[in-house]
Amino acid sequence: MGLFDKLKNGLKKTKGGVFGSITKALSNSEIDDDMYEDLLDQLILADVGYETSQYLVDQLEAKVKRDKITTGRQALETMKQTIVELLSADREMDYSKKPTVILIIGVNGVGKTTSIGKLANLYKQQGNKVLLAAGDTFRAAAASQLNEWANRAGVDIVMHGEGADPASVVFDAVQKATNENYDIVICDTAGRLHNKKNLMAELSKIRRVVTKANSEAGVETLLVLEAVTGQNAISQAKEFISAADATGIVLTKLDGTAKGGSVISIKRNLGVPVRFIGVGEGMDDLMVFDPQAFADTLVSLEESEEE
Repeated sequence: MGLFDKLKNGLKKTKGGVFGSITKALSNSEIDDDMYEDLLDQLILADVGYETSQYLVDQLEAKVKRDKITTGRQALETMKQTIVELLSADREMDYSKKPTVILIIGVNGVGKTTSIGKLANLYKQQGNKVLLAAGDTFRAAAASQLNEWANRAGVDIVMHGEGADPASVVFDAVQKATNENYDIVICDTAGRLHNKKNLMAELSKIRRVVTKANSEAGVETLLVLEAVTGQNAISQAKEFISAADATGIVLTKLDGTAKGGSVISIKRNLGVPVRFIGVGEGMDDLMVFDPQAFADTLVSLEESEEE
């Protein structure tokens, strides 16, 4: 299955839900106040959130006037491009430094370990030499679960005993990566560190040991969220974002919700772009997030006419 087909299949529930209705209604509507009000209501139903929904409607109204748009189809295309602009990252992930160390954060139960395994598989398929670091030493069986994923992905892993210092695991992993020319190190971190002060202290310590192990290493921090929790995911993420200085989001279980609109509001509300999305249970179902492909799939007039 090609990437576009996989995305299309993964977004089937969202596309067939409220966004399908938005596409049909907007393309067939006259441009008037009723259309804008209806669009606002539909976006909120799609879990875009009130503020972001209002922003999209305001942007659409301004562009309709500026560009003298007269048809619903033109308005639909304009809204789609506004979504792309909103979702686009201010910068791409930086892989120029070797190794690139990726810290994975998030509360327990959001699919953190699974996402690490799938991310390792994705990077390996791209031709990278990948190493995992089992830094969640507080949760029973976390390391063994990660080891299973390492075996499935065919990548190496550094593990210490349960209760070991997470920073020491990361230090050893970065040293190994440096000495053996790994490209990517993906580090699990303790999901139970929900207290902001403790989280900041733990991640600051981990960053320090990364620099100590290799002053040239690059560091990215990705927060794992579940799409099925919708707007609740955003409120859940705010403390993590401020505490951990996250540089991106991994959004899991996007295939399991008809209200995938939360993707649109994440960057505007959190100031952090979605980097990867999970669109299925398979090993290959974690994808690099492409705002244009996402919008093209979600707001597709042709498919709406066929349904």
